[in-house]
Amino acid sequence: MATARFCPACLSRTSSSTLLKSSRVVPTPFTRPFSTTPSQALHASTPVAAVQSANAAKYKRKDLPTSSRKRKGRTTYSTPDLKNAIQFSLVDAMRYLRAAEVGVSPTVSKYELHIKLKTPKNGAVVRNRMRLPHPVKTDLRICVIAPPDSSAGKAAKAAGASLVGEEHVFDMIREGKIDFERCICHTDSLAKLSKSGVARILGPRGLMPSAKTNTVVKDVSTSVKDMVGASEYRERAGVIRMAIGQLGFTPEEMQRNIRAFVEALKKDMAGLSDRTAKEIHEVVLSSTHGPGLSLSGEFRSADSVPTADLSTL
Repeated sequence: MATARFCPACLSRTSSSTLLKSSRVVPTPFTRPFSTTPSQALHASTPVAAVQSANAAKYKRKDLPTSSRKRKGRTTYSTPDLKNAIQFSLVDAMRYLRAAEVGVSPTVSKYELHIKLKTPKNGAVVRNRMRLPHPVKTDLRICVIAPPDSSAGKAAKAAGASLVGEEHVFDMIREGKIDFERCICHTDSLAKLSKSGVARILGPRGLMPSAKTNTVVKDVSTSVKDMVGASEYRERAGVIRMAIGQLGFTPEEMQRNIRAFVEALKKDMAGLSDRTAKEIHEVVLSSTHGPGLSLSGEFRSADSVPTADLSTL
């Protein structure tokens, strides 16, 4: 076999760059025998029992501290313990509250009663109206929606209503002239009231008549008489607040008002017992500019001042 011969001229034409290119080694990419992710590789090297125990420890909540667990919200309003609370008799509470109202006109300041209830948050609320034995406010302005020339309108005017009518009353309300604090509607005028469009004005002010609040009635004269001097109360956040007397009331008058209010409240709670269980927890007496004093339920204590000293201002 003949040996291969190279031409010297061909070798001389070969450049050094060509020789370098031909001698360069091209790296080949590294390929794994099996395509696996780091987590798959970890699980592949970890026993199955160890992986299961790690997941169980991750989702196990019994060993977590109490502070890290999600706490459920309260379903009832908080009621503080009254065993060590400082409480006052009615006469003593009135004495301290009168001292806090020194220099204030008796017609401006009033006694207020706050009754805290044991009640669930999502239960029915107490709402009603009553006339106290000694009314706190007797100059209540009442509007009656009824034809002014009808027998119902004349009876309402005679009972003490300050405003009686239909269309001219609606016009006054639309103009923003609301010169009354309570509103009653006769049953025959309810359709006109609904079509008048004044509900969006009276509703936010709590003046819109409705059958639920006993302000849509047939006997308007009786309702006006019951409403003059009457006080409304409603439960809010487990507490019922209502003005219970004027600053010039005697302790005996305050006692009769408080007793009547508590009895009416117990009747209201008894009517809701089939839906919501309610119980009186604490009774607090305060004034317009004075603090709140928890009442012990006694009329007077051994160190109380004579009631005659609280009968006059």
